[in-house]
Amino acid sequence: MSTTTTDQRNTYVAPTAVGKMADFVDQRVGGSAMVKEFGRKIFPDHWSFMFGEVALYSFVILLLSGTFLTFWFNPSMAETHYAGSYVPMKGVEMSVAYQSSLDISFDIRGGLFMRQVHHWAALLFVASNAVHMLRVFFTGAFRKPRELNWVVGCVLLILGLAAGFTGYSLPDDLLSGNGLRIIDGVIKAIPLVGTYISFFLFGGEFPGTHIISRLFTLHILLIPAIILLMIAVHLFMVVLHKHTQYPGPGRKETNVVGYPVGPIYAAKAGGFFFIVFGVIALMAAAFTINPIWNYGPYDPSPVSAGTQPDWYIGWVDGALRLMPGTWPWHWEFVLFGNWTLTLNVLLPALGPALVLFTVMFLYPWIERWVTKDDREHHILDRPRNAPTRTAIGVAGVVYYCVLWAAASSDLIATHFHVSLNDVTYWLRALFFIGPILGFIVARRIALALQRKDREIALHGRETGRVVRLPHGEFIEVHEPVDRYRLYRMVNFDSPQVLEARPGRNGKVSGAERVRGRVSRFFFEDRVAPVTPAELEAAHSHHGHDEIETAEAERASIGR
Repeated sequence: MSTTTTDQRNTYVAPTAVGKMADFVDQRVGGSAMVKEFGRKIFPDHWSFMFGEVALYSFVILLLSGTFLTFWFNPSMAETHYAGSYVPMKGVEMSVAYQSSLDISFDIRGGLFMRQVHHWAALLFVASNAVHMLRVFFTGAFRKPRELNWVVGCVLLILGLAAGFTGYSLPDDLLSGNGLRIIDGVIKAIPLVGTYISFFLFGGEFPGTHIISRLFTLHILLIPAIILLMIAVHLFMVVLHKHTQYPGPGRKETNVVGYPVGPIYAAKAGGFFFIVFGVIALMAAAFTINPIWNYGPYDPSPVSAGTQPDWYIGWVDGALRLMPGTWPWHWEFVLFGNWTLTLNVLLPALGPALVLFTVMFLYPWIERWVTKDDREHHILDRPRNAPTRTAIGVAGVVYYCVLWAAASSDLIATHFHVSLNDVTYWLRALFFIGPILGFIVARRIALALQRKDREIALHGRETGRVVRLPHGEFIEVHEPVDRYRLYRMVNFDSPQVLEARPGRNGKVSGAERVRGRVSRFFFEDRVAPVTPAELEAAHSHHGHDEIETAEAERASIGR
């Protein structure tokens, strides 16, 4: 009896109705423990970390706007005649999917705005995801223990491309239909099974009668579900491994300097969400995107010129345009008498993407193999301090941009009044030369910035003031940099060349020889960071004492 009375006295009773509801939920799901565990997690504060947040918030906006559009979109390829309010299309034969897209644009209140919010949010989602991946790559945030999280990010990028393409194709207009025709050609170029896959996907010979409904299912159900799963896994790993941070005083591999999730970071993140939403809403209200009423319904017979897909898919179209298909490059072969292998379609459509994503997926293990570095890394690199990695990233960006520009080769030719053939030839040359030039230039710039940092750390910042020393020598006064900037300049890892080493049997294997050569390629031009001994010797140099004396004398005369 006394035990029961004591338990009742110690039971907390919330004074308000909201508090009682929160206490009711907490006692049944343990919410306070989760808030205590995750609400006090520390996150560093740096503008470059916002790209991941933009991607997350864009996806939330995509879910909200997509839910709105789903209520009125009809993914049917049944034929009908338009009878809506857009007069130029009156009586035109079209699919039900295209008609419902026009109805959303012209007859549903707020429909066009929501369509454009959805499309702009999709572009921003892929763009912010890509920039976030570049930030992770250039700063080395993919290193142990975050290799698997890097893989999750690569999967999210591919899923973003898939979600964008499936949604782009749903209105069944002329522009999206041309994109589907290209995809059909690529699928049919796959050896042995390509034709069967095409028939299954389109429900018969292109364009079939089922492709829109199947893309609709992928777009609103399967792909978003996998994206949500990958986002959950990504955020779980971020919490598990703790957040990376840039080098600076007080920042070590064993701590995180920043703000807790609640209430500071949560409030800032909430405000940033509404900023992202406001920017997307402003673009949707002010800038037209994908005006499907100008293109008309899809008809397989005409071929439209001057059309480009969305930027994140355009690079694949650009690869198809750059692929030579005539003599002396003959890429179509007939094998075993009746089997045709069409590499002039299959190779450019899948080759560049396979190369890019294969390198992306494997790069954390490639760099780990080259450096033999098995340590955990929670402090980020400045891109200049990893010149070869930075150069590889720039080469990849140039590689992508050349293909992206090739998707608009016809518009480049017409707008600048040059030959389309000349544009194609130049872009073909840049496809091979551009990444090499980008690699060389980026690497030399990074090394030059390292040497400049070394000079500033040892001798200070140039002030532009020239003074005359007592013995008649004229020198420029250098001003010491503040300790925070000095710390960033001198405190970083600089891996050295690791030559090939023999194994347990005393022999150097072929793989180890290759690793040694790659290590030399990565780190042969290494700029060593300033050592404490060098820093102390430079700052206590007799010349610096003379400069400070001269400056003091001039200051006393001025007074």
